Amino acid sequence: MEARLGSGEPNAGKYLWGNVPALDILQLGSNEGEDYKGLLRLLFAASGDLRNVAKTIAQIPSSYSGSLEVTMNDKDLDVVARNAIMLLVALLVDNIDEAVDCILHVWYSALIRKSDLDILQQRIRPLIESVCGKIKGKTPSSLLGKTWEFGQRSLRLVLEKSSWDRLLSFIDIPNDLTLERARQIRTAVTAAESRKDYRDRHLLNQSPSRRIAKKRYWEDGLLLPFGSRRNDFQEPNPTFFQTANTWPMHDSADPLNGWSPKDVADCSTGAATADIYGKLFYHVRAVLRAFLVRLSGLQVTFRLFQMDASSLPEHLESGSFSRIEVSNISDGGYLGIHRTLALIVPLLQGLLSNPHTTLITLFMNAVEEYTTTADRIADIMPHSETMKRLFKYLPPDIRVASDESDTWPIKFNSTRDIVADHQPIFDRFVKELKLAEAAQSIGAAMKETHTVIEKWPFGLKLQPGQPGAQEEFDRLLSGGVTGKERYVEWKRIAMRRQG
Repeated sequence: MEARLGSGEPNAGKYLWGNVPALDILQLGSNEGEDYKGLLRLLFAASGDLRNVAKTIAQIPSSYSGSLEVTMNDKDLDVVARNAIMLLVALLVDNIDEAVDCILHVWYSALIRKSDLDILQQRIRPLIESVCGKIKGKTPSSLLGKTWEFGQRSLRLVLEKSSWDRLLSFIDIPNDLTLERARQIRTAVTAAESRKDYRDRHLLNQSPSRRIAKKRYWEDGLLLPFGSRRNDFQEPNPTFFQTANTWPMHDSADPLNGWSPKDVADCSTGAATADIYGKLFYHVRAVLRAFLVRLSGLQVTFRLFQMDASSLPEHLESGSFSRIEVSNISDGGYLGIHRTLALIVPLLQGLLSNPHTTLITLFMNAVEEYTTTADRIADIMPHSETMKRLFKYLPPDIRVASDESDTWPIKFNSTRDIVADHQPIFDRFVKELKLAEAAQSIGAAMKETHTVIEKWPFGLKLQPGQPGAQEEFDRLLSGGVTGKERYVEWKRIAMRRQG
């Protein structure tokens, strides 16, 4: 999903940051219970970045003392390499403050400090270098695994030999890449003249203070409070710059899109109440600190794979996972829901082992794809429920047309999805694809009551006029979600006998 930066064709880029807010896929208290002591096995089948893993582990109740196994997979080596590097920092660096800040900047800052680079090159590089030395004679397509142990915690990385050979490029800065050249490469994407109109459309929905913060981040790419010193950030982040001529991400990529807008807005930054990236800095820092503290007291095994999600079941144990999160590979443009269910449901624990076992799928495109022209026309009629609700949020001065440069049409298109009721269209999607029947045929069913994440988590919760309703609307308008994102949770059911 291009995070509402505008229509048109952005640069071809990778998705190294999340574009929907992080979620805790375990929610132990609402499922097995906070007193649960058994083994928990979690699968992130199309993981993207580290945010869901960090948030899930950070929120495991302190009462839990069992073992945790976390399996992560992504088809993009850049994603897997960055996740492996950040997890190794978490497992290797004893000083929590040092580890937190290193992970935060490796994750989100285009430039890092020498102390961060030293951790990568002096602590992480020897581990990878040792593996690369031992597998020199293997064929490029050989699938090879290495397990590193750190007391009661371990990390296993499984890659093809050709991918192992590339790993060091995520730790070493290209020889001919200077600080100034790195800045030029990045801003050629984030400040491209050809995309000025789309940036302006995006800024239209931001408050004046957020516009300033956005422009600052587009310019320097450092996740820091606005007033923080930047002099120490002199090293190009090698996890972004594997070559001396490419910035890997879309111009719409934004760290804010991976976290709850409300959680970020509620984060205290002292007197700088409008410093949105400062708020994000402190919020991510708090999540990472909680993640590392919780990690230190758990028996944890991490397994990382790099392959298409459709190949994953060949390498995993059937009937073994407590939770499986698959991002939006269930969308029609990826595996699709029927194939996703057929491949992934068998990996869930059985009903007798764990009645709370859950598969979490995200549909980011289904509503858009199943909206008809008739739906769109009905929605924009003056007396439609969508328009009635919309007019309660937009201030009067925006609704008054002024001249040919009036921004009302752009505002209108940006806000309509936020206030619309998308459930009828999603119901149409479910019916036309016969999802209930498809799930039942493989021993699964949609959960009527969700126990991990709301069905429509990014829609408006308050009614117009209620305290905080306008603020909620403004947060959603300025964020990266559209309101069309729909989660579906699936459970195992007993298979019906034939005949």
